[in-house]
Amino acid sequence: MELSFLHAIQLIRNPIFDAVMVFFSTAGNRGLIWIIIGLTFLCIKKYRKCGIIVLLSLFASVLFGNTILKHVVERSRPCWVDTSVSLLIANPRDYSFPSGHTFSSFAAATSIYLNQKEMGKMAYVLAATIAFSRLYLFVHYPTDVFAGAILGALTAFIITKLCNRYLVM
Repeated sequence: MELSFLHAIQLIRNPIFDAVMVFFSTAGNRGLIWIIIGLTFLCIKKYRKCGIIVLLSLFASVLFGNTILKHVVERSRPCWVDTSVSLLIANPRDYSFPSGHTFSSFAAATSIYLNQKEMGKMAYVLAATIAFSRLYLFVHYPTDVFAGAILGALTAFIITKLCNRYLVM
């Protein structure tokens, strides 16, 4: 069923979407865009606490998602199962579940939203676009992306609660 959904997304492929999706997916590589945003917040006194929370949430998402969960679940990627779809990016070498791009994106976006509502709304648009790009590019199943979004948001809630309790600024 998930492969059918991914194949349906492939029907909208075109050169413009291809370029846009590769751009957004690349921006999410290693959480780079979110690290830049977190570090920028860290440099601005008004947003410093938010920056700390974003960076801690990203660290937790990498630790829990990429370092632990991917190796426990060991789910093959859709592009490994169905090689008939031509990839627009390099074939990933790590496992599929959960989507690390989505996990880190929703951890960062939720961290921003919980601390700065208006910027958080824009961050969610970016996070959702990065998450969709992973489906469009045929490197994650929908449940990988869904789990990444839920786990990312949950991680941000926990980190924010802990920081609000123990971080004095």
